[in-house]
Amino acid sequence: MNRSQSQSLFKRAARVLPGGVDSPVRAFRGVGGTPPFIARADGARVFDADGNEYIDYVGSWGPMILGHNAEPVRRALAEALGNGTSFGAPTELEIILGEMVIDAVPSVEMVRFVSSGTEATMSALRLARGFTGRDLILKFDGCYHGHGDSLLVKAGSGAATLGVPDSAGVPSDIARNTLTCAYNDLDAVRELVRQHGDSLAAIIVEPVAGNMGLVKPATGFLEGLRELCSGHGIVLIFDEVMTGFRVAYGGYQSLCGITPDLTTLGKVIGGGLPVGAYGGRRDIMEKIAPLGPVYQAGTLSGNPLAMTAGIATLTELQRPGVYERLEKLGNRLAAGLKGAATNAHTAVWLDRQGSMSCMYFRKGAVRNYADAVQSDTKLFARYFHAMLDRGIYLAPSQFEAGFISLAHTDEDIDRTVQAAAEVLGGSPPGH
Repeated sequence: MNRSQSQSLFKRAARVLPGGVDSPVRAFRGVGGTPPFIARADGARVFDADGNEYIDYVGSWGPMILGHNAEPVRRALAEALGNGTSFGAPTELEIILGEMVIDAVPSVEMVRFVSSGTEATMSALRLARGFTGRDLILKFDGCYHGHGDSLLVKAGSGAATLGVPDSAGVPSDIARNTLTCAYNDLDAVRELVRQHGDSLAAIIVEPVAGNMGLVKPATGFLEGLRELCSGHGIVLIFDEVMTGFRVAYGGYQSLCGITPDLTTLGKVIGGGLPVGAYGGRRDIMEKIAPLGPVYQAGTLSGNPLAMTAGIATLTELQRPGVYERLEKLGNRLAAGLKGAATNAHTAVWLDRQGSMSCMYFRKGAVRNYADAVQSDTKLFARYFHAMLDRGIYLAPSQFEAGFISLAHTDEDIDRTVQAAAEVLGGSPPGH
């Protein structure tokens, strides 16, 4: 597959952008080679600068649940664009999307829109500290909550791919205020709460971890976190930037029945435009300026184009059968890939939550970050490039979840499974 134009663009980009990219994992350091530069996208496909076509399982890292260039979003944006792009003043659009989020997400009684998931988690943690008057937070190894200083401590995602889980530039005094535990290790959390409970402002967790691949919560894990937080006055934060409106209309919390105190959102609620949000209990949210002493502001917060895209996307997601279709497609892909690996006698662990999934090249289950990093990343890199050459665009890291959209078809899934069977050396299983 010819990618000469992408190679030329990457060389050009490297002269003006650090590493040739604006986000590290895009540089393909985890798999080697040169990234294709995407020129356009439509439905379930992206097209690079050389004209190559790929079935896309990155989906802009999760937001494109309707598919790329979805007509309802494009139409709404075209109309909104005629009214202006940014006002720095309140709009009705913020109210409409805010009401939709509150109606959908069980924990959210009030919401504040920001411009990114990182901004949402940073703000939620500041709010938790301001509300409790405490300094410490607890996060889990491999859970990535954005690049805020407090959170780049044993982070996953791009940091794990590059093998630098702690970032330079984070002051040690800030890092000391972040405690870490292994994901799914409730006993370790209990011990830390026993030692530091009176100083813990918040426990922040991805209810389904999507930045060390995809790892589901063990039975009782989230319930245990809720009990510990309630018993010690700790704010429980669910980071649903990835899972919110992706695994279910009300996020994972609507499936598991556990209500956090605060929730962070992003990705899907912006319909492909930059957006983030945090929300939760009214008594906590009323501590935010201008009502309370916790300051947070943003020039482009509640941007009318982002609000418009979010409203259009969430409106489409309320149509009957949407999540049932995503579940069916997700199951079809997972079953097919597992079958292809089995036929090829290749050891893999594949886990899935709705339209999110990850296939690890390793024996045995993945329950936490330590398990995930035992995967064969060299084998994944070979698999990744072979799939790319067959027109299948996967996340360029063993430690990222993949995403299916409503634009994917059964035929897209079957073509992907066929490609995987060829790459792994087996034959595609029947459906």
